Amino acid sequence: MAAATESRDTIRIGVFIPFGCQLLDMACVDVFGTMSYEYLSVVSELVPAPILELTPSVKIFYISTVQPGSLIELTSTAQLACTHHLSDPAVQPGQLDIVIVPGPDPSLDWTTQEKKEALDWLAAHAAQVEKTDILSVCTGIYPCGAAGLLKGKKACGPRGLQADLTKKYEGVDWVGHELRWVRDGNFWSSGGVTNGNDLAAAYARESGRFPGPVAELALLMVDVGDRPQRYTTGLGKKTA
Repeated sequence: MAAATESRDTIRIGVFIPFGCQLLDMACVDVFGTMSYEYLSVVSELVPAPILELTPSVKIFYISTVQPGSLIELTSTAQLACTHHLSDPAVQPGQLDIVIVPGPDPSLDWTTQEKKEALDWLAAHAAQVEKTDILSVCTGIYPCGAAGLLKGKKACGPRGLQADLTKKYEGVDWVGHELRWVRDGNFWSSGGVTNGNDLAAAYARESGRFPGPVAELALLMVDVGDRPQRYTTGLGKKTA
Protein backbone atom coordinates (compact mmCIF):
# COMPACT_ATOMS: atom_id res chain seq x y z
CA MET A 1 0.00 0.00 0.00
CA ALA A 2 1.25 3.50 -0.82
CA ALA A 3 2.44 5.64 2.06
CA ALA A 4 0.05 8.24 3.43
CA THR A 5 0.13 11.65 1.77
CA GLU A 6 1.31 13.29 5.01
CA SER A 7 4.58 11.31 4.99
CA ARG A 8 5.45 12.17 1.40
CA ASP A 9 7.71 14.83 0.02
CA THR A 10 5.62 17.90 -0.76
CA ILE A 11 6.22 20.26 -3.65
CA ARG A 12 4.64 23.70 -3.20
CA ILE A 13 3.81 25.57 -6.38
CA GLY A 14 2.62 29.17 -6.59
CA VAL A 15 0.90 30.33 -9.77
CA PHE A 16 1.38 34.09 -9.70
CA ILE A 17 -1.39 36.00 -11.49
CA PRO A 18 -1.40 39.54 -10.09
CA PHE A 19 -3.33 41.14 -12.97
CA GLY A 20 -4.83 38.40 -15.15
CA CYS A 21 -3.16 36.11 -17.68
CA GLN A 22 -3.53 33.88 -20.73
CA LEU A 23 -5.56 30.79 -19.83
CA LEU A 24 -3.29 28.44 -21.80
CA ASP A 25 -0.19 29.89 -20.13
CA MET A 26 -1.56 29.17 -16.68
CA ALA A 27 -2.77 25.71 -17.67
CA CYS A 28 0.78 24.33 -17.81
CA VAL A 29 0.59 23.93 -14.02
CA ASP A 30 -1.64 20.92 -14.69
CA VAL A 31 1.43 19.11 -16.04
CA PHE A 32 2.82 19.26 -12.50
CA GLY A 33 -0.57 18.49 -10.99
CA THR A 34 -0.57 15.24 -12.94
CA MET A 35 2.70 14.30 -11.20
CA SER A 36 1.07 14.51 -7.78
CA TYR A 37 0.01 11.74 -5.43
CA GLU A 38 -3.35 13.50 -5.27
CA TYR A 39 -3.85 12.84 -9.00
CA LEU A 40 -2.08 9.54 -9.60
CA SER A 41 -3.68 7.84 -6.60
CA VAL A 42 -7.08 8.46 -8.19
CA VAL A 43 -6.00 6.64 -11.36
CA SER A 44 -3.92 4.10 -9.45
CA GLU A 45 -4.99 1.26 -11.74
CA LEU A 46 -2.83 2.92 -14.41
CA VAL A 47 0.17 3.46 -12.12
CA PRO A 48 2.62 0.74 -11.07
CA ALA A 49 2.75 0.54 -7.27
CA PRO A 50 6.52 1.32 -7.06
CA ILE A 51 5.95 4.56 -9.01
CA LEU A 52 3.04 5.57 -6.81
CA GLU A 53 5.28 5.06 -3.78
CA LEU A 54 7.71 7.60 -5.23
CA THR A 55 5.07 10.19 -6.12
CA PRO A 56 5.20 13.47 -4.16
CA SER A 57 2.27 15.44 -2.86
CA VAL A 58 1.82 18.66 -4.85
CA LYS A 59 0.15 21.70 -3.32
CA ILE A 60 -0.82 24.48 -5.74
CA PHE A 61 -1.55 28.07 -4.71
CA TYR A 62 -3.19 30.62 -7.00
CA ILE A 63 -1.75 33.93 -5.85
CA SER A 64 -2.92 37.41 -6.79
CA THR A 65 -3.45 40.99 -5.64
CA VAL A 66 -7.13 40.27 -4.95
CA GLN A 67 -8.45 38.61 -1.84
CA PRO A 68 -8.91 34.81 -1.54
CA GLY A 69 -12.15 33.72 -3.15
CA SER A 70 -12.18 36.69 -5.52
CA LEU A 71 -12.08 35.90 -9.22
CA ILE A 72 -9.01 36.48 -11.38
CA GLU A 73 -9.82 37.34 -14.99
CA LEU A 74 -8.23 35.08 -17.61
CA THR A 75 -8.54 35.12 -21.39
CA SER A 76 -11.48 33.51 -23.24
CA THR A 77 -13.81 34.91 -20.53
CA ALA A 78 -12.51 32.34 -18.05
CA GLN A 79 -12.17 33.17 -14.35
CA LEU A 80 -10.11 31.56 -11.60
CA ALA A 81 -10.63 31.85 -7.86
CA CYS A 82 -7.66 33.32 -6.00
CA THR A 83 -6.55 31.07 -3.13
CA HIS A 84 -3.97 33.38 -1.54
CA HIS A 85 -3.28 37.10 -1.51
CA LEU A 86 0.41 37.79 -2.05
CA SER A 87 0.67 38.98 1.57
CA ASP A 88 -0.44 35.60 2.97
CA PRO A 89 2.24 33.99 5.21
CA ALA A 90 1.88 30.68 3.36
CA VAL A 91 3.24 32.16 0.14
CA GLN A 92 6.05 34.33 1.42
CA PRO A 93 9.68 33.97 0.20
CA GLY A 94 11.11 30.62 1.22
CA GLN A 95 7.70 28.95 1.43
CA LEU A 96 7.36 27.95 -2.23
CA ASP A 97 9.45 25.56 -4.30
CA ILE A 98 8.23 26.78 -7.69
CA VAL A 99 6.67 30.05 -8.80
CA ILE A 100 4.98 29.99 -12.21
CA VAL A 101 4.48 33.37 -13.89
CA PRO A 102 1.94 32.97 -16.72
CA GLY A 103 1.70 35.70 -19.32
CA PRO A 104 -0.37 38.84 -18.72
CA ASP A 105 -1.31 41.49 -21.29
CA PRO A 106 2.09 42.51 -22.72
CA SER A 107 0.99 46.16 -22.87
CA LEU A 108 0.62 46.49 -19.08
CA ASP A 109 2.60 49.33 -17.54
CA TRP A 110 4.73 47.74 -14.81
CA THR A 111 6.17 51.07 -13.63
CA THR A 112 3.12 52.15 -11.64
CA GLN A 113 3.01 52.13 -7.86
CA GLU A 114 0.07 49.71 -8.07
CA LYS A 115 2.36 47.10 -9.61
CA LYS A 116 5.28 47.57 -7.19
CA GLU A 117 3.95 45.25 -4.49
CA ALA A 118 3.55 42.43 -6.99
CA LEU A 119 7.01 42.96 -8.48
CA ASP A 120 8.63 43.10 -5.04
CA TRP A 121 6.95 39.79 -4.14
CA LEU A 122 8.28 38.15 -7.29
CA ALA A 123 11.80 39.54 -6.83
CA ALA A 124 11.91 38.32 -3.24
CA HIS A 125 11.05 34.77 -4.33
CA ALA A 126 13.64 34.82 -7.11
CA ALA A 127 16.24 35.84 -4.53
CA GLN A 128 15.69 32.48 -2.77
CA VAL A 129 18.11 30.91 -5.23
CA GLU A 130 18.63 27.64 -3.35
CA LYS A 131 14.95 27.21 -2.50
CA THR A 132 12.68 28.57 -5.23
CA ASP A 133 12.66 28.23 -9.01
CA ILE A 134 10.90 30.83 -11.15
CA LEU A 135 9.17 29.58 -14.31
CA SER A 136 8.15 32.32 -16.75
CA VAL A 137 5.66 31.43 -19.48
CA CYS A 138 5.16 33.53 -22.61
CA THR A 139 4.62 37.22 -21.70
CA GLY A 140 5.28 36.39 -18.07
CA ILE A 141 8.74 37.51 -19.11
CA TYR A 142 7.55 41.15 -18.86
CA PRO A 143 6.82 41.19 -15.11
CA CYS A 144 9.99 39.13 -14.61
CA GLY A 145 11.95 41.80 -16.46
CA ALA A 146 10.24 44.61 -14.56
CA ALA A 147 11.08 42.85 -11.29
CA GLY A 148 14.78 42.83 -12.22
CA LEU A 149 15.12 39.08 -12.72
CA LEU A 150 16.65 39.09 -16.21
CA LYS A 151 19.84 41.15 -16.15
CA GLY A 152 22.81 39.01 -17.19
CA LYS A 153 20.67 35.96 -17.91
CA LYS A 154 19.58 33.91 -20.90
CA ALA A 155 15.85 34.20 -21.43
CA CYS A 156 13.13 33.32 -23.92
CA GLY A 157 9.76 34.99 -24.27
CA PRO A 158 7.55 34.88 -27.37
CA ARG A 159 9.39 34.72 -30.70
CA GLY A 160 7.35 37.56 -32.17
CA LEU A 161 8.21 39.89 -29.27
CA GLN A 162 11.99 39.44 -29.17
CA ALA A 163 12.69 42.89 -30.62
CA ASP A 164 10.37 44.57 -28.10
CA LEU A 165 11.91 42.65 -25.22
CA THR A 166 15.42 43.57 -26.39
CA LYS A 167 14.45 47.27 -26.30
CA LYS A 168 12.79 47.09 -22.88
CA TYR A 169 15.31 44.95 -21.00
CA GLU A 170 19.01 45.43 -21.62
CA GLY A 171 21.79 43.09 -20.62
CA VAL A 172 19.79 39.95 -21.42
CA ASP A 173 20.87 37.17 -23.77
CA TRP A 174 17.61 36.72 -25.66
CA VAL A 175 17.27 33.25 -27.19
CA GLY A 176 13.50 33.10 -27.68
CA HIS A 177 13.83 33.39 -31.44
CA GLU A 178 15.37 29.91 -31.54
CA LEU A 179 14.50 28.07 -28.31
CA ARG A 180 11.17 27.03 -26.79
CA TRP A 181 12.59 27.23 -23.29
CA VAL A 182 15.85 27.93 -21.52
CA ARG A 183 17.24 27.65 -18.00
CA ASP A 184 19.63 30.06 -16.31
CA GLY A 185 20.18 29.20 -12.65
CA ASN A 186 16.88 29.14 -10.80
CA PHE A 187 15.18 31.09 -13.60
CA TRP A 188 13.45 29.14 -16.38
CA SER A 189 11.61 30.84 -19.23
CA SER A 190 9.61 29.73 -22.24
CA GLY A 191 8.34 31.05 -25.52
CA GLY A 192 4.71 31.69 -26.34
CA VAL A 193 1.65 30.03 -24.81
CA THR A 194 1.85 26.20 -25.14
CA ASN A 195 5.63 26.36 -24.91
CA GLY A 196 4.83 26.50 -21.21
CA ASN A 197 4.02 22.79 -21.49
CA ASP A 198 7.46 22.15 -23.00
CA LEU A 199 9.01 24.15 -20.17
CA ALA A 200 7.08 22.19 -17.53
CA ALA A 201 8.17 18.89 -19.09
CA ALA A 202 11.81 19.95 -19.25
CA TYR A 203 11.68 21.23 -15.67
CA ALA A 204 10.17 17.99 -14.40
CA ARG A 205 12.93 16.01 -16.08
CA GLU A 206 15.90 18.23 -15.25
CA SER A 207 15.25 20.05 -11.98
CA GLY A 208 15.39 17.03 -9.67
CA ARG A 209 12.12 18.01 -7.99
CA PHE A 210 10.19 15.05 -9.39
CA PRO A 211 11.37 11.42 -9.41
CA GLY A 212 12.21 10.42 -12.98
CA PRO A 213 9.71 7.53 -13.27
CA VAL A 214 6.91 9.74 -11.94
CA ALA A 215 7.72 12.53 -14.37
CA GLU A 216 7.94 10.22 -17.37
CA LEU A 217 4.68 8.45 -16.58
CA ALA A 218 2.81 11.72 -16.12
CA LEU A 219 4.26 13.22 -19.29
CA LEU A 220 3.15 10.15 -21.18
CA MET A 221 -0.33 10.47 -19.73
CA VAL A 222 -0.72 14.14 -20.71
CA ASP A 223 1.18 13.66 -23.98
CA VAL A 224 3.65 16.53 -23.70
CA GLY A 225 7.44 16.78 -23.60
CA ASP A 226 8.25 15.43 -27.07
CA ARG A 227 8.90 18.70 -28.91
CA PRO A 228 12.56 19.69 -29.25
CA GLN A 229 13.96 22.63 -27.34
CA ARG A 230 15.02 24.28 -30.59
CA TYR A 231 12.36 25.43 -33.05
CA THR A 232 12.44 23.67 -36.40
CA THR A 233 9.84 25.82 -38.20
CA GLY A 234 8.58 29.38 -38.28
CA LEU A 235 10.41 32.52 -37.18
CA GLY A 236 14.16 32.13 -36.98
CA LYS A 237 15.47 35.57 -36.17
CA LYS A 238 14.95 38.40 -33.71
CA THR A 239 12.15 40.27 -35.46
CA ALA A 240 8.92 41.67 -34.08
